[in-house]
Amino acid sequence: MTAIAPGTLPKTSPRGGAARARMLRGLLPALSLALVLLAIAWLNPRAISYFGFNLMLNLAIPIALATIAQMFVIAGNELDLSIGTFVGLVGCVTATWLRDAPLLGIVVLMGSIGVYALLGALIHLRNLPSIVVTLGMSFVWQGLAILILPKPGGKAPDWLLAIMSFKPPYIPFPILAALLIAAVVHFGLMRTSYGVILRGSGGNAAALRRAGWSLLRTKIALFALTGLFGVLSGMALIGITTSADANIGNGYTLLSIAGVILGGGEFVGGRVSPIGAVIGALTLALAASPLLTFMHIPPDWQVAANGAILIIVLAARVLISRRER
Repeated sequence: MTAIAPGTLPKTSPRGGAARARMLRGLLPALSLALVLLAIAWLNPRAISYFGFNLMLNLAIPIALATIAQMFVIAGNELDLSIGTFVGLVGCVTATWLRDAPLLGIVVLMGSIGVYALLGALIHLRNLPSIVVTLGMSFVWQGLAILILPKPGGKAPDWLLAIMSFKPPYIPFPILAALLIAAVVHFGLMRTSYGVILRGSGGNAAALRRAGWSLLRTKIALFALTGLFGVLSGMALIGITTSADANIGNGYTLLSIAGVILGGGEFVGGRVSPIGAVIGALTLALAASPLLTFMHIPPDWQVAANGAILIIVLAARVLISRRER
């Protein structure tokens, strides 16, 4: 055993400090959600109940699905500025064709996923900026939604209403759905060999190419998964709201990006976290209305307050990242 000289203290290992910083960085999304829940419990203790969580997290499922959709694009170092209007288009199709002509509705929704896959191929083959391409597609999705449903209306299919109104015992349905989404996507993206390839396309595309993998296929797969979860988000949203509007999902673009970043994702490097993205979506869903409403913040200021919450969390993450480096 080595003796310590008098007047000296053992030095902390830099490697141990970096490990603690990485652990704290990984726990930051959960800590953010816990702080929001504690604030809600302090402001209105009755909200922390089975009925309260059902009410507060009513729209958390479609937000979480849209966030996962955005996460797949960000995993490939891209950005999707059309996911919100795409969710609105899916909602219009769900409330009209999927109810009145199910076969036509299924074909249209499957075709929209195919269009997303083609967008991934186009962006890769022509080396186009995804921001520009998806921004242009946002106008296409919006126009198609208006053509399908010029004014608010339609009705969700009965089977979709039954799914979204399901009330299991003990644990609210939004929490169960969030756990299921996080577990399935985490296993597929973080625990499977092809998930490593998908993340590698954003982390080190050159190494992936040298290993013999097709970057075109990975880009197509990432955008197809974005389209799939965008479809699920739009259907879930209509199952909750029961009717559709061409503008119903416009706010989901910024919410999905904020959810991914709040959950520990990075814009570059393929660094994403499915569990963190779902936690980020839940945090935004709780902070967007219940928390700020309980704080008596006027609706006109709630968007700014949401932005402030996001900036505070990101500032904390930057400090932790510096400690990690």
